[in-house]
Amino acid sequence: MINKQWYLWISLVAVLVSGCATNETSIDPVPSRITMVTSGDLDLISSSAKSFGWHPTMFTVRSANKLNDAELVRHMRQSITKIMEAKGYHYVESDESPSILVGFGMALESEMSDKEIMKRAGLVAGLSTKGVDDDYEKGSVLVALFSPIRIQPVWKVLAQGFTDTDKPIEDREQRFDELTTMMLNSVPNHVM
Repeated sequence: MINKQWYLWISLVAVLVSGCATNETSIDPVPSRITMVTSGDLDLISSSAKSFGWHPTMFTVRSANKLNDAELVRHMRQSITKIMEAKGYHYVESDESPSILVGFGMALESEMSDKEIMKRAGLVAGLSTKGVDDDYEKGSVLVALFSPIRIQPVWKVLAQGFTDTDKPIEDREQRFDELTTMMLNSVPNHVM
């Protein structure tokens, strides 16, 4: 009986060890670490809020010409619009008095340090770059929601992840959309 249990334990350990070895050899070479931090209170956005528009001044990209800044702004607006519409909000121009104003910023680590992000946004996600290949750079994305009657954002989220700055933006759009979806996940759905 002891030999049978011993054999069972050895077999179980062998299966687990071989499973671990298989997982280690199939690690995705693209760093997929993402950290996020939020601040504020979404309850400060009126439950009757139905529309959103762009904040008049908060849409910044700091990429030192490594990326096409105008294309990043366009894609970020497109991504946020898609998510907000899926949540039941509709986009309106600023002269149509949106219920929510949305602002955003994006920066590469080479252009804006965590210290500077903390100073400007009041948040820092603190994603470590330890062990990350030089082909990738840490990027930070901030999305802030404003009530039209408040100067300060009522809610904001900062996410940090890694991007391959040598790839065209079109090759990164899906990951970018996934990140924006995660960032805006806690924004309540508008009940029609």
